Amino acid sequence: MRIGELSRLTGVHTHQLRYYEAQGLLEAERRANGYRSYDEGAVLRVKQIRHLLGAGLSSEDIAYLLPCAVGEGPELVGCPELLAAMRSRMGRLDDQMAALARSRDALAVYIDAAERTGAERYPPFDDAGLAPVPA
Repeated sequence: MRIGELSRLTGVHTHQLRYYEAQGLLEAERRANGYRSYDEGAVLRVKQIRHLLGAGLSSEDIAYLLPCAVGEGPELVGCPELLAAMRSRMGRLDDQMAALARSRDALAVYIDAAERTGAERYPPFDDAGLAPVPA
């Protein structure tokens, strides 16, 4: 099938399909006229890719995991390399979540301090540009 049909069947834009191909996630043969040709398994492969992207995995992670993917979901066969890659990704997500929590806590402290200080200590602000209004 051509790229337009694969796009229609999966709901994925053609530029994304080309990106998946460039990342080694999707394979296409080139016909004599230069058009890409995908086999019937490409529909399942694109659905697997979309699910894995939705789980926050990078295209690099997905390229590594796809050989262990079965079904649309996909179900991942627990090979050791796969588990190590997923645990690594989860660790990176945990680190990002911890950093965001620290940022949120620091912002909450600043908001609390600003609310306790009161507006009387600060010059009034112009609501549109947030610049101090001249006295």
